[in-house]
Amino acid sequence: MDDDDRPKRRGDAASLLASEDLAPYSQDELAERIVLLETEIARVRRHSESARAHRAAADALFGAKD
Repeated sequence: MDDDDRPKRRGDAASLLASEDLAPYSQDELAERIVLLETEIARVRRHSESARAHRAAADALFGAKD
């Protein structure tokens, strides 16, 4: 199996971002990075809420699993 065919580890991108040296970035680049990260956080929150609503609808229809 090729490396490209293997599943990607979850959270790997966040781990790489967290370990990256920020010293080389200018103030403008840091501000742009913050905007991109805040946009991604908002996207993840929307997806999480959608998944929560989907689960609640399924639980209401089929009954919650304990």
